[in-house]
This record gives sequence, structure tokens and C-alpha cells, in this order.
Amino acid sequence: MNQITDYWYVLLAFAGLTASTLLTRGSFFMLPASFKLPARIERALRYAPACALAAIITPEVLAKEGSIYLSWQNDKFWAVLIAATVFYKTRNMVWMMLIGMGAFTVLRLYI
Repeated sequence: MNQITDYWYVLLAFAGLTASTLLTRGSFFMLPASFKLPARIERALRYAPACALAAIITPEVLAKEGSIYLSWQNDKFWAVLIAATVFYKTRNMVWMMLIGMGAFTVLRLYI
């Protein structure tokens, strides 16, 4: 690709992402106030942030160079387990992040 096609490709990507964001997020504002989502869909939408976070974190933690990386030397995996344990015990997000990132830093330096 040359500079001109790269420019148009990036411009088209921005336009497409903008349109999809406006349609998906803005559709709730564009619908009439009388429109009500079914309770089942509202209940399912509560899990969307957790699912998105899992979809972002899981490949980063369990993959290395495009393949599954389950090893004792996987510092990210151990840090996630430590952070999950802290959250399970304390139910405190701040402690989970602090201890998880601290564990990751220590493990990364020494493993």
C-alpha cells in the first residue's frame, strides 16, 4: 500500500467505527421513551462489561506469541490468580488492583 491508499483506508476505518458507535450507543437515545427493552435483555446487558473485560484480558494472560502459554513461569497468570483471590476475600477493587499489580511486578522481575 502507498500513502494515498493508507490515508483512505484509515479515513474509512474511522468513518465506519464512528457510524457503528453512533448507531449502537445512540440508538438508546433515539428510541421513543415508551420503548422498553424486555427484562431478559436488560438482565443480560448487565453482564456485558464483565464479558468484554474477560475477552480483553484472557488472551493477554493465557497466550504468548499467538499460542496458549500455560506454564509455571507465566507471571501474568499468577498475578491474575492472586488478584482474583484478593477480590474474592475482600470484595475491594482498589486492593485487588494494588496487590495484583504488585504481584505482577514482583513476578515479572524475578521469574
